[in-house]
Amino acid sequence: MNAIVIYWSATGNTEKVARTIHNTLTETAIKSKLMRVKEAAEEDLYHYDLVFIGSPSYMWSPPDEVREFVKKKMKEYNAQGRVKLCAPKMPGKRAVVFVTYSGPHTGLKEATPAGKWLGQFFEHLGFTVEDEWYIIGEYHGNEDRSTKGKLGDIRGRPNERDLDEVAAKVKDIVNRINA
Repeated sequence: MNAIVIYWSATGNTEKVARTIHNTLTETAIKSKLMRVKEAAEEDLYHYDLVFIGSPSYMWSPPDEVREFVKKKMKEYNAQGRVKLCAPKMPGKRAVVFVTYSGPHTGLKEATPAGKWLGQFFEHLGFTVEDEWYIIGEYHGNEDRSTKGKLGDIRGRPNERDLDEVAAKVKDIVNRINA
């Protein structure tokens, strides 16, 4: 099995999660690439058995860089005839979406639309979306939003415990796929 972990990160929260996913895949003997969205522009996602894509949530959406990556890929694959009516499943093609968020106003609800949007991209390509992960991350540059928001004190997150949970989820998916 080969995998790719694609991410965009401005503050380091999403990058921490992406590196944890990549390192865990490597530890479980899965061939894995770790790439920023910009670096992955020419990658053929169909080349991989398992694709992870990660993004922060900005106002209920992925940031522009991630949205542009997805739109470009969708246009490319549509032109190639790979996007088909009724989105038939491509055997052996799986994806996982992960979103970091601070949710100072409404919590998890601020991140869910970004994850669903990314998941729909993969569903249109025929990938099975194995899971959507939402990981709390510190709101950098605004202590009130990191201490007094809906989620309470989130300074330093994702922390070691959060990243251990991510690693456990990666191992679970690998075990399910290999079962």
